[in-house]
Amino acid sequence: MKTQHDRLDDLIGKFYFRDIHENVFLGTASDRYAGWLGQIYSPELYRGKITRRTKQVGGQRLVEEILPIESVGEYFEHFRVLELDFTFYGLLLDENERPTRIFRTLLEYKANMNNSGELILKVPQVIFARKLMRKGDFVENEEYLNVDTFVKRFYGPAREILGRNLRGVIFEQEYQKKSYRVPPGELASELDHFFGNIPEDDGYHVELRTRDYLCKPVFRVLEKYGIGQVLSHWTWLPRLKVQFRASGERFFNSGKNAVIRLMTPRGIRYEEAYVKAHPFDKIVEGMINSDMIDDTVEIMKKAIDEGFDANVIVNNRAGGNAPMIAQMIARKFLDTN
Repeated sequence: MKTQHDRLDDLIGKFYFRDIHENVFLGTASDRYAGWLGQIYSPELYRGKITRRTKQVGGQRLVEEILPIESVGEYFEHFRVLELDFTFYGLLLDENERPTRIFRTLLEYKANMNNSGELILKVPQVIFARKLMRKGDFVENEEYLNVDTFVKRFYGPAREILGRNLRGVIFEQEYQKKSYRVPPGELASELDHFFGNIPEDDGYHVELRTRDYLCKPVFRVLEKYGIGQVLSHWTWLPRLKVQFRASGERFFNSGKNAVIRLMTPRGIRYEEAYVKAHPFDKIVEGMINSDMIDDTVEIMKKAIDEGFDANVIVNNRAGGNAPMIAQMIARKFLDTN
């Protein structure tokens, strides 16, 4: 007779991650990759429905193959949570508060989800980036930390569309170069004003990609408003364990959710990671940082011990294929739990 461990290991081997632990929410950053056919998606369901587009990355032209949005229903047979990245690139309502293309895409996701799926949305960069790339150069963002823009053109519509399916939102701040980096105390003051004036919500999480901002003044603001610190395995950030240590190994989110995002190998830029990982159908040898899995599982276990849910979001660029990285995390967690 199979043990519980063996049963779960079998499920993990078939890319089913929903039953690992009641407090574990494994998911991915984006979802509709044809490279996951035979893993997460059944090939026969999408014949004739795959679209192709060319993307210029790092001087190379790469062909992306994309499944229809209806595939999200099958996605949630395997995972409990999904992070949608496309909301990072635009608001849900335009300046006249009319629905945008991103609004309509989110509506279509909602229509194709099953009741057990939950989404984490990235807040549009126009809300949380001090500077934006425009025509090859960084320019001041006039909407930076604009309360009205956030509430009326993103948060309110997102809540209305998704309701209980909205698990949380991530405020991702861009890496800030020394030439325009503000003192940590000034950033803390800005965040204090912003979070003090938007609706209270236990689903807020902040990802800071500038190491200097992982400091007490900023963490005091996060703690004050119950906002989670996103631990991000990303190009220019230190390893996950070091980021967690910077906050005193504390979880701040008032909704009892810890979020870990595995984005890119440390020391490798987005473009290089994307080209290496494409077409996202297998683990790329030598791409995964040796400490990434160990740190992730260690922090997951600490979160659970303290009564938090452990939300782990995996990107293909972290090693080539997000479902296979999720397998590595799930098996490590299972074997050490």
